[in-house]
Amino acid sequence: TVEDPPFAKFLFSDTRMSVVWTVIRVLIGWTWLQSALGKLSNPDWMETGVALQGFWSRAVAIPETGRPAISFDWYRSFLQGLLDSGSYVWFAKLIAIGEFMVGVALIAGAFVGIAALFAALMNWNFIMAGSASTNGLLLIGAIVLVLAWKNAGYLGADFFLLRWLGTPWGRSKGETSSSGRQPAPAIGD
Repeated sequence: TVEDPPFAKFLFSDTRMSVVWTVIRVLIGWTWLQSALGKLSNPDWMETGVALQGFWSRAVAIPETGRPAISFDWYRSFLQGLLDSGSYVWFAKLIAIGEFMVGVALIAGAFVGIAALFAALMNWNFIMAGSASTNGLLLIGAIVLVLAWKNAGYLGADFFLLRWLGTPWGRSKGETSSSGRQPAPAIGD
């Protein structure tokens, strides 16, 4: 096997870095939670979806002069298809609830790697739709949290969850105990 460099081991496997990852994940989680709370209490997001319809309509528009918000025609066609089918009604709810769940999971330190992956997916889509804002920085933060998944939730719910549930790639028939639970994975070196 190829060994990680000492700096990468320190960043992503040493539990002393968990304090840094905790600060990063809580700040990113708080940003997602704030965004979600504004949407969850807004009928334009949770009932009609017109807020998302407006965002997508502006994103797919091609101006007379200047550059369009979306640089890739395939992504513009994707959003136009969602607009034409009226998907903004249910998709707006999905975004609001997804943002809320990502925020709560990151703040609690529960399933940090998975929550950060969904955060990165949402940020990537917002960027593709032409919304720069803080999405670039949040995307980088989410990617780093995905890489630091073992330590990012060490000072959170993952401390218990990862020991109790284990990881899918760490399971084999020979490892299952009589109780059906997997042995605790090693977290940090």
